[in-house]
Amino acid sequence: MSVVAQTDLLEQAEQFARSVLVSEGEIPGEHLGARAESDSAVAHYFTAQVPGYRGWQWCVVLAGAPGSSEITVSEVVLLPGDGALLAPEWVPWSDRIASGDLGPGDLLASPPDDPRLVPGYIDTLDVDPIDRDQVGQVAGEIGLGRDRLLSYEGRAEAAQRWHDGEYGPDSAMARAARFNCAACGYYLPLAGALHGAFGVCANEYAADGHVVAADYGCGAHADTPMPPGGQGSPAYDAYDDGAVEIVTVVRDA
Repeated sequence: MSVVAQTDLLEQAEQFARSVLVSEGEIPGEHLGARAESDSAVAHYFTAQVPGYRGWQWCVVLAGAPGSSEITVSEVVLLPGDGALLAPEWVPWSDRIASGDLGPGDLLASPPDDPRLVPGYIDTLDVDPIDRDQVGQVAGEIGLGRDRLLSYEGRAEAAQRWHDGEYGPDSAMARAARFNCAACGYYLPLAGALHGAFGVCANEYAADGHVVAADYGCGAHADTPMPPGGQGSPAYDAYDDGAVEIVTVVRDA
């Protein structure tokens, strides 16, 4: 049997390929065509009627030895077709985790090559230049220090994230505020290199416990003036009901 005849035999074996799927308990749909994979192998494609696999197709690869009319099955596989419903591209766990994912009891280790951290013996420029030498000498003499510290890149990333976040100067709250946090009595500045740009809010009715930009602001600033009338609403003047004259109107019977 010639190579062409062998390929024709395999291409015409649609019903044989369909029976292979039926024997596996599948219900193949429309025959989508056949394609020669080699001189002795042909792949038949059928619409897949499998729940959850919209747009997929069955592929049954048939083979035949040269000079033989016997057909064998090489492979049966489910493949995505054009417009098939596919799972999203896989993303490594380390790239999927986001702020807020950490819950009570969860452990999240920083990778050894995390660019945000450097060994504690490296100068990270996290102290004002005037105090850097003195602080470094004292820390070394008494053995203070941590194994790893924030690198310059780590601080820069954090600063950018805080600046662009909910408590940054471009937020709706800050744009509507009359005063900024740097001048607020509830503002606790951070130590180190970020001292001049960020602090923590200590006002339980505002951004309590959150890192806020020095030029962030809200309506609960320590210098916000009291509304007229002492304890009245900030939006309205106090209503003095003692100044209301009560008039009795007698209607005719």
